Amino acid sequence: MNILKLGIPKGSLEKSTISLFEKSGWKITINSRSYFPDINDKSIECSILRAQEMSRYVENGTIDVGLTGKDWIEENKSDIVVVDDLIYSKVSQNPARWVLAVPANSDIIELKDLQGKKIATELVNFTVRYFKEKNIDVDVEFSWGATEAKAVSGLADAIVEVTETGSTIKAHGLRIIHELMQSNTQLIANKEAYKDEWKREKIGQISLLLKGALRAENMVGIKMNVPEEKLEGIIAILPSLNAPTVAHLYKSTWTSVETVVDSRSVRELIPRLIKAGAEGIIEYALNKVI
Repeated sequence: MNILKLGIPKGSLEKSTISLFEKSGWKITINSRSYFPDINDKSIECSILRAQEMSRYVENGTIDVGLTGKDWIEENKSDIVVVDDLIYSKVSQNPARWVLAVPANSDIIELKDLQGKKIATELVNFTVRYFKEKNIDVDVEFSWGATEAKAVSGLADAIVEVTETGSTIKAHGLRIIHELMQSNTQLIANKEAYKDEWKREKIGQISLLLKGALRAENMVGIKMNVPEEKLEGIIAILPSLNAPTVAHLYKSTWTSVETVVDSRSVRELIPRLIKAGAEGIIEYALNKVI
């Protein structure tokens, strides 16, 4: 039997990954004592791996396909296939950013001011390459955590840290002076595995359904009843992926109108629909939009 070895990222991406797979049709059950979760697909075997190491395990063939951040692919310089970009966050619209920050009272204003200075970060290899390309000589040391404290306490002159809004960095008394990279979650595959016809098709199935589930997160279905004479007015204000579905109600001059819209527009849209003559409006969640 053909088997696809799938890597699930441990840590901050773990919960959202499992939730996304469930919406896509795969239920992953994690046992706290095991790094090998169960999945309701006999053709897939799961492993829990740190996102920082995922691309290395994909590259060496320990697993066939996995999910990790673009930042860790860049950090490891892994020779893999990037199958797709996946944007996870339903709440936040801000990308993950790796930024350079210094204490608020530091005299470091721009990158060249870091010549001969010490930088603490978890993203060591990328940071070294980045400053080498800028011809700026810096001392980059690995940080096991609490990286912001390294700069505040004087253990480092600056830090390279990941953030979305920058609020946590500012709260630690630091000042962002430069952005090095933006990152997002990526579905990656081993090159040899991707050459295998069955595995490539299975990976394509996973990619298709994951993207469908992600797209559905910010969308909802809207269904309503509309009298025929007010139909054109409703259609004019109703956004949709293509065109709304319109069906006549049995032995009636009323129609049933159904469409898919951005969930963020609903609070403004529903009052407008009611004002334009729509009745019996139903909003419902979506699992996937393909």
